[in-house]
Amino acid sequence: MPNSLHTPGVVPGRLSAENFADNFSDLHPPLDGHEAAVAADRCYFCHDAPCMTACPTSIDIPLFIRQIQTGTPEAAGRTIFDQNILGGMCARVCPTETLCQEACVRETAEGKPVEIGRLQRFATDRVMAARGHPYERAAPSGKSIAVVGAGPAGLACAHRLAMKGHDVVIYDARAKAGGLNEYGIAAYKSVDGFAASEVDWLLGIGGIEFRFGQALGRELSLPALSKAHDAVFVGIGLGGVNGLEITGSDTGNLRDAVDFIEDLRQSTDLTGLPVGRNVVVIGGGMTAVDAAVQSKLLGAENVTIAYRRGRDRMSASEFEQDLATSKGVRIVYNAAPVALHRNGAVQEVEFEYTAENAGKLAGTGEGFRVAADQVLAAIGQVIEAPDGVKIERGKIAVTGTGRTSMSGVWAGGDCASGGDDLTVTAVAEGRDAAEDIHASLTGQ
Repeated sequence: MPNSLHTPGVVPGRLSAENFADNFSDLHPPLDGHEAAVAADRCYFCHDAPCMTACPTSIDIPLFIRQIQTGTPEAAGRTIFDQNILGGMCARVCPTETLCQEACVRETAEGKPVEIGRLQRFATDRVMAARGHPYERAAPSGKSIAVVGAGPAGLACAHRLAMKGHDVVIYDARAKAGGLNEYGIAAYKSVDGFAASEVDWLLGIGGIEFRFGQALGRELSLPALSKAHDAVFVGIGLGGVNGLEITGSDTGNLRDAVDFIEDLRQSTDLTGLPVGRNVVVIGGGMTAVDAAVQSKLLGAENVTIAYRRGRDRMSASEFEQDLATSKGVRIVYNAAPVALHRNGAVQEVEFEYTAENAGKLAGTGEGFRVAADQVLAAIGQVIEAPDGVKIERGKIAVTGTGRTSMSGVWAGGDCASGGDDLTVTAVAEGRDAAEDIHASLTGQ
């Protein structure tokens, strides 16, 4: 637990246990059978399916919605899992408003898309609640693959390889599997320990072993893994964080937003989690929004997100920005941090207004200050690059379906070049790398 317990203004228990339970309840409650039937009936079942094209995992969306409409949600779940074995989590956390639902013809015509995400959750939940795993493992191949990283990319890769009969060992630096899904997703998007239960369900395929507390560059190396296994897949995500290089950044109660969210996700009692009265979050991505909203839900009175560029440049979607403001979070655009002013703990954050000209950002000379007893930095993460593979623009360089510069080593997810930093993209890259690994090992 951070030392903020001893800092005036940053305290636990700002709300009652009942308030916490209500604030962190499911953001999008599941559909019941009747609601799902009504939602499915709105689909036009387009022959060119723009929603399917917009899905990074290429789920046959019209097919699974028709299967729900015809009363076979279990078949719909199988259609989803064939392409995306983490379809349950993706149904909860995917930015569907900028992917499949943005491409929906109903969205174009009426401004109200088919609720693809909630329908996907309805179908996948039905399959996961059934007894037994929906897939059978092929005959043992005698091949062993190391998967480094138990996040979405690694889990998707491991499941596909295990399904094809290979033995898989997943190595992870942490004590739990799930990666971003377990440690980094806002608590109101994945309730009731779903990330852990999804991992348990995925393991039902068999042939997958976990080894925790194992990190590249510490206990593990790519040459040693390549020697011990027939192939290696690296899906380590982005383990490092960018520092906030401004005057006073060494002050108390400046924290990485990633760590703040992790503490919240791993807490068993939110009444014991400290939060400031006045919280400032610096950044413009999903992590910034998740940290800000959850600060408000923990009882912070005033929460401000400051982003150095305009609204249209924020990587957090408009839906997420609107969600933040609906919870009482103030978003200030075109504001770059200059300094943290303090007397013991942070008291104010000084900002300078910015302007963008021909793609270049510059200060205007005008500024303002925001009261703060807690500051959360969400200004991006970086890869802790493993030795032995080529790094390109801060990520592992890959070609095709995840092949790295090192023979017998593949990579995917946030640590690899080429894709968006989304759970669904990581799943697609892990799945496709597994298919390529299988083809490479079997000569198919």
